[in-house]
Amino acid sequence: MSLILLIWSALLALAVVIAFVPVRRDPITGTAFVVGWLTGELAGQIAVIDLAVVGLLLLGHAASHRIGVVGLALNAGALIGLVVLLAVGRRARRVVIESLAATPDMPITVGPEAMRPRWGRWWRVARGVPLPARSIEVTRNIDYQGDGARRHRLDIYAPKQVGSGAPVLVYVHGGAWIIGDKREQGRPMMFELVARGWVCVAINYRLSPAATWPDHIVDVLTAIGWVKEHIAEYGGDPSFVALAGGSAGGHLAALAALAAGDPQFQPGFEDVDTTVDACIPIYGVLDMTADRATSGKHGPGLRILLEHRVFKKKLREHRPEFEAASPLHRIHEGAPPFLVMHGTHDTLVPVAVPRAFVPALRAVSANPVAYVELPMAQHAFDVTASPRTSATTAGVVAFLSAVRERTAAARR
Repeated sequence: MSLILLIWSALLALAVVIAFVPVRRDPITGTAFVVGWLTGELAGQIAVIDLAVVGLLLLGHAASHRIGVVGLALNAGALIGLVVLLAVGRRARRVVIESLAATPDMPITVGPEAMRPRWGRWWRVARGVPLPARSIEVTRNIDYQGDGARRHRLDIYAPKQVGSGAPVLVYVHGGAWIIGDKREQGRPMMFELVARGWVCVAINYRLSPAATWPDHIVDVLTAIGWVKEHIAEYGGDPSFVALAGGSAGGHLAALAALAAGDPQFQPGFEDVDTTVDACIPIYGVLDMTADRATSGKHGPGLRILLEHRVFKKKLREHRPEFEAASPLHRIHEGAPPFLVMHGTHDTLVPVAVPRAFVPALRAVSANPVAYVELPMAQHAFDVTASPRTSATTAGVVAFLSAVRERTAAARR
């Protein structure tokens, strides 16, 4: 029992250290990301499990030997770390409030209504795993392309009593353009919006290496066109469509918002309206050129992935195509309102990316650009139902409410 306590405590302590000090060193980058991400977002749940495990081990006299005492000391330190991580996650509320209040040209107030969850009640946050409430109706696997392909399907989440004229959010999943599915990501945010009367659409798109760029963005814009034409049949209002996505999905969402109507990305449907009213890239890849200024040490890995699996072209020989795929290089005055969210501890997409993108967009766009930088947040921080996710979702609610008011005023 003493040895078990020592091993358990050592592994837990290592996980906590990785959450505090992210590791970016191949070949362990992916494993370290998963460990740091889950430990940071589920710190409270892990602490409860740890207390239960240690309690059982102590009943078995695990602390009766010296190695057990060492394990207990390690465990105490790890438990303190988990409490700190939980506190940092809860403090995200204050970070979101202060960041949105500082939005140039459109200070956003995150009031009590936005902070008071409708789907994300405390017991769902405690559970961690985001599952739809009974009040949510899900229509799955609608073919938005008309070709029967599995990757050309979308799911619609709507209130069972939706009526008509509900605002719409389209969500694009991440996965480095090579993995992922519409059922996996963005769920806490979408469920909260649906509980507030929204209609949400989660889309699939073709993935590499079977797909070659620009297949991915063509599919996203095709799906947006489908939503504009058909979402009224499901209670949505096509006159207000917001777009969000995480990681590679954040890249595709930002690019779709900035490049809507570009003929190279809309072959055969050049005249279809694919504009959106707001965009929320979350830990998105906002520059595809792998430049050191925005990618740092991450650049070579991104370049290899894009060259070998996604574009299947050399960056140095086809740089204009990589720039055309980069939201950072597609900034223009008519960009819709943006809310960019990113974590300081992101080991997959460095925080240098939004720190370059946001000022550049603010300098050019006629619409507001909000930015929330979350201390100690890893990549994929919004996948689970966590205190940090509750905070960022409240920020999304406040941002979209402000944009809707601004849009309605402009259309009068």
